[in-house]
Amino acid sequence: MSTKDSGYVYILTNQSFREGWIKIGKTSRPVDVRTRDLDNTAVPLPFDVFATIKTTKYNEVERLIHKTIDRLSDFRVRPNREFFKIDPFKALDIFKDIASVIDDAVIEENRDVIDGMLDEEQTCGNGRHKKSRFKFSMCDIQIGEYVIFDPTGIQVKVVSDDSVEFEGGVYKLSPFVRIFMPEDRRTPSEAYQGAKYFSYNGKVLDDIRKEKETATTPDND
Repeated sequence: MSTKDSGYVYILTNQSFREGWIKIGKTSRPVDVRTRDLDNTAVPLPFDVFATIKTTKYNEVERLIHKTIDRLSDFRVRPNREFFKIDPFKALDIFKDIASVIDDAVIEENRDVIDGMLDEEQTCGNGRHKKSRFKFSMCDIQIGEYVIFDPTGIQVKVVSDDSVEFEGGVYKLSPFVRIFMPEDRRTPSEAYQGAKYFSYNGKVLDDIRKEKETATTPDND
């Protein structure tokens, strides 16, 4: 029996990237540690873990995934780099295909990130088209008003249609959650759908948005 340690191959997304860019790499350490390493001045926003494969063959699996994507088309953003212009859901399909023939491979999908992306998409025939990311105007919240970060009760000021201010810093919602989430409530991936963690007048922003969208959607009866 092999005693080789397991590692991870990961798909990372980043809200500051151009649409469709992802990072596919490997690490022998927990993936959240790797994402902290990557969270530096080279990128304005932190990375989100979309999915991982855990396996002792992570070096081989990463090479195979890169080669598979390269064969499909010229998806690599730059030669010898781990950035690809490919839909993360398509990359996840490749992960699943390769994991199915690896004895010890375990895939973990980050439902917070995936569900957040799915919330921003609508089915249209056989394809998908993206809706806008969360904006405060979707909830009729004006610049200058305040919302509550529910895990701690922090009150933050809305300073743009998608940003809040707290103690002199300006943040998008998801990065704010990642930075200020209490230690005992953090997820292993530290990836969060921001609008689910803030409230306005006692209602969660994500719920307000859904209510507004439902109210403006015509009945199909």
